[in-house]
Amino acid sequence: MSKHLFGLVVTHFGTAANNRGESEGNITTLQKILWNGEVHTSVSAEAIRWAIRYYWQRTGIEVNRKWNNDTNDHEWQDPDWLPWTNPQGKGKGKESYIDDDVLGFMLAEAAKSEGNEAEGAQAGKKKGKPRVDKRRGALEVTRAMSLTPFSGDITFNAKSGVKGSTSLYGSEVHATRYQYGFALTPGILAEQRRFLDVVDAVVSLSEVAGNQSRFLFDFSPDSVIFRWTDDFAPRMLYSFALDGDGSLSIPQVMQRINSGDIDPKEMIIGGSIAALKTVTELKGKGAFITPGVKAAAEEVKRRIAETLKIA
Repeated sequence: MSKHLFGLVVTHFGTAANNRGESEGNITTLQKILWNGEVHTSVSAEAIRWAIRYYWQRTGIEVNRKWNNDTNDHEWQDPDWLPWTNPQGKGKGKESYIDDDVLGFMLAEAAKSEGNEAEGAQAGKKKGKPRVDKRRGALEVTRAMSLTPFSGDITFNAKSGVKGSTSLYGSEVHATRYQYGFALTPGILAEQRRFLDVVDAVVSLSEVAGNQSRFLFDFSPDSVIFRWTDDFAPRMLYSFALDGDGSLSIPQVMQRINSGDIDPKEMIIGGSIAALKTVTELKGKGAFITPGVKAAAEEVKRRIAETLKIA
């Protein structure tokens, strides 16, 4: 039976602003969604996946979709995904780039046309079949949600333009934390060792999202919960909450552990959340608890490598 890695991340407290290129009038907006009856800000899963790919690129791991800071655009290294689409099956994905293997890809092309206007009814006749090259990503990521509702804060600014003119603009700002979850089944990777790079990316993300004017919001975990399990369901997504005094808590996780839905021996918890009395008590039930996020990452990597028999 395949084993699965589930993770839940909560970021440090920070001020989020300008995390996409869209605006309303002269106000740069945050993405928002109605969550538990209140408006919360959100960061898309695509933005988190982009940041993971960019982390790999910055650390020297070869990626297919490489970001060029000079042109402010992506450059494909292999737009045909030959290790996957080669008719001879050369490599069968073994020689692929990490982002193709972990994040997947899809290219849909219509069937090619033949003929011309002079051929009348024959014009535009389809030749061959539509082409679809795709691979479902092994890594699944949820949308990141703010832990606190959005109160509508906006900052106003001004900048000089052409001589004698001034441009006024504003940005929505949200002081909050974000939480998001992810799932990975290492067994379906063409190169199973790549789970190591996934875990490293999750605990090392810096800024996520942003347009031409970037803002810095630390998306590395303040606290992280890993679950290495035979269970197909994560059972712990969006489980971080804030107490009345603003402290982090995980009441849903504790409830599911106490009810027997989650085996505490599968749990690896790292970060500031480890100092909570209720979390510390999980040590006696077999959970791995550490104040360090990186220490938690090393432990989950060790367990997965041991299961997959990877040195």
